[in-house]
Amino acid sequence: MPDSKTRHHLHFTTQRLGTRPRPSTWIMSFRFGQHLIKPSVVFLKTELSFALVNRKPVVPGHVLVCPLRPAERFCDLRPDEVADLFRATQMVGNVVEKHFCGTSLTISIQDGPEAGQTVKHVHVHILPRRAGDFSRNDSVYDELERHDKGKEDAPSKWRSEEDMAAEAASLKKYFQ
Repeated sequence: MPDSKTRHHLHFTTQRLGTRPRPSTWIMSFRFGQHLIKPSVVFLKTELSFALVNRKPVVPGHVLVCPLRPAERFCDLRPDEVADLFRATQMVGNVVEKHFCGTSLTISIQDGPEAGQTVKHVHVHILPRRAGDFSRNDSVYDELERHDKGKEDAPSKWRSEEDMAAEAASLKKYFQ
């Protein structure tokens, strides 16, 4: 649960940037490449972006921020979409670092198949980090590279919808 200082800052920030979540304007599902995402796993919607919990997180609190308009590559985004995506990334990063007791963040975009992108929709990975969470710090990139490929991405390895919805609900409180 956000403390009063964090809640005030986020409330002010979202109002000032025009990115305050508007639950009344939420839609029945969100497009994420070839996937339809249920609103129950989305915890922030801005004018041009949305944030969702990850079905197979590399670390606890690993979330994604995506533009609402499906765009395969970062260069396909309009300037206003880039600005909104990164404002949302900054807000979400602040929240997940605090909520999951991180001390740092890994923020990553896999832009194209050779960069490890498996969903053809621009998305930013945000991972709260702590000292010693990987034996070699850069191993996080190896994990990002393989976490959603081959046998590692079998539906049996995914989190339940209930677990994802509960996490999204706990994060959504920071943006109300």
